[in-house]
Amino acid sequence: MGSKWGPSLPRRSASVIAGAALLIASGSIHLDLYLTGYRSIPTIGWLFLLQVIAAYVLAVAIPVTAHRLAAAAGAAFALGTLGGYLLSLKVGLFGFTEVRTTAGIVAGIIDVAAFAALATALATAPPTALATAPPTALATAPPTALVTAVATAPPAGQDPARRRVPAVAATAAVSVVALALLGVAAATPKAAPAASVAAGSQVLKARPIGGTEVLTNARGLTLYSFAPDTPSRSACYGSCAAYWPPVPGNVSAGPGVTGTVGSIKRTNGSTQATYDGHPLYTYIGDSAPGQDSGNNLNLNGGLWRNVPVAAAG
Repeated sequence: MGSKWGPSLPRRSASVIAGAALLIASGSIHLDLYLTGYRSIPTIGWLFLLQVIAAYVLAVAIPVTAHRLAAAAGAAFALGTLGGYLLSLKVGLFGFTEVRTTAGIVAGIIDVAAFAALATALATAPPTALATAPPTALATAPPTALVTAVATAPPAGQDPARRRVPAVAATAAVSVVALALLGVAAATPKAAPAASVAAGSQVLKARPIGGTEVLTNARGLTLYSFAPDTPSRSACYGSCAAYWPPVPGNVSAGPGVTGTVGSIKRTNGSTQATYDGHPLYTYIGDSAPGQDSGNNLNLNGGLWRNVPVAAAG
């Protein structure tokens, strides 16, 4: 429970235990996302790893130390993680724009729940020993305990239970707003690229990456093939297609690209470009020409490879 004057929480509080467990759940989802693809994305990859480590450290520190600062850090961390996700969905972070997936939405809900649990634990915790101690005790208390005492002491003549009501109400209000923002983000469709563009505007090009000429789109972004695909059928739909957007079918081969360019029809009626019988995709982890973060990744049920180009000499 901490020292005599320590700012502690009840270790067996349901809110404390739930908050720590929810941080572990959120960290585990982010660990899975990191291991299954996000580690290859510049900057975002190590931020994901840092988030996982922080979630696990806080989840252990909160019940072990039963310290108000640990709980406050956990609540702020959960809310900050959600904020980063929503910001990445809306405007992007470090050149990377997140896509909506079931895992992301579930992680967001867990983050809100973790914040609510830990903030409730803080709001309903009893005052520290110093907060209710006689004035003579102030002389022997450490400075940090004095600060906490001021924060947790109820106003003169006020029932401590009544003091908790505004804090619990504020926690509920923030949680509701966070859930509403998450719901809006989940329900708002992301603008899809135009299905058709002017003829000749989508030209497949070749670009050297790692000593090999690989296929790129008109913007110079690396194109990929998916092992489970066949020359006439794509196996990438749903969340897979969110991370690996199919290349629209109206493309042509640029100078030096001598392979066979074609197209297939997807289940939604749109067309997808193919090259030498391979349906083509970009990868959301690539944000600039010359990157091939998706090469040799085994994700969404199969292996992804960049597409070597047979270029005319």
